[in-house]
Amino acid sequence: MAEDRRTRRTRRALREALVALVLERGFGALTVEDIAERADVARATFYSHFQGKDDLFARVTSDLLADLDERMRPAVTESTVGFTGRPLLELLRHARDERDLYRIVLQGEGDGRPLRMFIDSCARVTAMEFRVRAERNGVTPRIDPDLLARVWVGEQVAVLQWWVAHETPPMPAEEVVRMLLDLALRGRYWASGFDVPG
Repeated sequence: MAEDRRTRRTRRALREALVALVLERGFGALTVEDIAERADVARATFYSHFQGKDDLFARVTSDLLADLDERMRPAVTESTVGFTGRPLLELLRHARDERDLYRIVLQGEGDGRPLRMFIDSCARVTAMEFRVRAERNGVTPRIDPDLLARVWVGEQVAVLQWWVAHETPPMPAEEVVRMLLDLALRGRYWASGFDVPG
């Protein structure tokens, strides 16, 4: 039990050191020694947990995705018919709570690998949910669910990149969700100010 607590504490310290140092210097400039020193752990201790800084960043990103999945699951379950905005609101709240980590993932640090992990995971889960929702409601998607999921996740990532880049978000999460709900239901033509042709 004490071993587990110590392991969790060490990994948390390494995660916090990684995030802080990437924000300060960028991932490419970091060494394992930099991270271990900031975390106040021995280099050998670092290597007892991770193969290198890429492995640490990948684990931190996997943990972020697991935490996001756990937080979003109830909101996705409630959204049985269409876009309610609840999953997106949870995503934005999660990004607010983990802002610095989202910033380094979404700006493509680590040669973009964590960002690809994030996008691929979100697209996979979203495509599965689109298929389940279509089957549950007896409808046939007009666009391939994998492509539709990539479009949807791409838009969300672009919004997240913009939203977390600011010290104070440019608008409240609820307002972002309201606007994206209107966009999802009415389309880009309407959102641009034009009346939809009758």
